[in-house]
Amino acid sequence: MEVFYSAVIIMILRICDVTLGTLRTLFVIQSRKYHAGITGFFEVLVWIFAMKYIVEHMDNIFNLIGYATGFGLGAILGLTLEQKIGIGFAQVNIMSNLSTDAIVDALRNNQFGVTVMSATGISGGVNIINTVINKRKMKELRAIVDEIDPNGFINIQPALPLRGFIHGARK
Repeated sequence: MEVFYSAVIIMILRICDVTLGTLRTLFVIQSRKYHAGITGFFEVLVWIFAMKYIVEHMDNIFNLIGYATGFGLGAILGLTLEQKIGIGFAQVNIMSNLSTDAIVDALRNNQFGVTVMSATGISGGVNIINTVINKRKMKELRAIVDEIDPNGFINIQPALPLRGFIHGARK
């Protein structure tokens, strides 16, 4: 039974440290240096405890499996947390062949800042609706677009605003 407990302890420690590592990486990408530093401190602290425990119990194959399982689950948990708490900003491009005006009006009515650009695609002219939003607003934006044009193309990219105003965001 002790063999099982040690594998579970190692797995839990790895889940914690990899989750923190994933969040730290996201903070680095978003240039949040203090958040990244604090998160990194706790990530390494947990990792050191995990490694100490693993080295002391390396003779057990289940511990190694627990280590690998914790790593995989930690990556999943870290990304899931990031999606839930919405760290940072995203640039969203929306293309709709039939409903551009309706989408623009609905987004602006819901306090999204929107820029519309003309472009040419394979089938001719198209408008690109562009906005930079706080990731926490992603579900709201998607619901608005889906209601008007469920077949509209949505492209999302990470964004790091340098200066200027993003409607509804605090810097």
